[in-house]
Amino acid sequence: MPIYQVVLLAIVQGITEFLPISSSAHLYLTSWLLGWQAQELNFDIALHVGTLLAVLFYFFKSWLQVTAQGFGVRYGSDPELRKRPMLLWFLAIGSLPIGVLGFKFKDQAETAWRNPFVMGGMLVGVGILMWIAERVGKRERGMGELSWTDSVAIGAAQALAIVPGTSRSGITIATALFRGLDRDTAARFSFLLSTPAIAGAAAKALYDLMKQGHVEWGQFLIGAGVSAITGFAVIGWFLRHLQRGTLNIFIYYRVIFGIIVLALAFSRGSTG
Repeated sequence: MPIYQVVLLAIVQGITEFLPISSSAHLYLTSWLLGWQAQELNFDIALHVGTLLAVLFYFFKSWLQVTAQGFGVRYGSDPELRKRPMLLWFLAIGSLPIGVLGFKFKDQAETAWRNPFVMGGMLVGVGILMWIAERVGKRERGMGELSWTDSVAIGAAQALAIVPGTSRSGITIATALFRGLDRDTAARFSFLLSTPAIAGAAAKALYDLMKQGHVEWGQFLIGAGVSAITGFAVIGWFLRHLQRGTLNIFIYYRVIFGIIVLALAFSRGSTG
């Protein structure tokens, strides 16, 4: 894979993994629309590692506080996290659905579902769901009011992200808004919940790489580094945006882009 493709796809991954617009769809569709070959295993792993590093570095202090509080140790200075000492176990419960369904439907997600018709449909469908959530969500509850039921509901929604085009952050934030959480709490919980899922995907990918036995280290390091730096910056921007803004710009983008993808898919008469 030429270096310019590595850099471009790593930037696409870093941006779209954390914005509610679907990284899997954008990576596939970027290659599909530009006529590039599917990315190799070691590059796919590099992107997983890069986004994992981004979320771990950005929420490093938060995870230390969440973990310590989960075991009864008072640690950290984030006042919102202090309001929910059991957050670690809320995140553990919320991570179960994607662990089970991700294992069960991994093959379909990487083959049959990875086509522009599914992705375009999910881009539009989840975009409409986000639009409804923005308008009916009361946004009255913060981190201190987060419940076990919220964790289960948001975790179940995250499991839908195995379908390409869904967007992990998009579906989980929308579900949190439906549950009455405010945007900032919805986004923070979504990103914290994504960490075990991304770590699991990265671990599985690294296991596959070990079985393959051959690594293009230049591509790997560039892909991981660029996606990590881009993802770190995007997380910070997105959280600041939601403190004063809405999801509308992402909703409009999803719907318009999804319609374009479906139109192109039908015009090309292709399912791959």
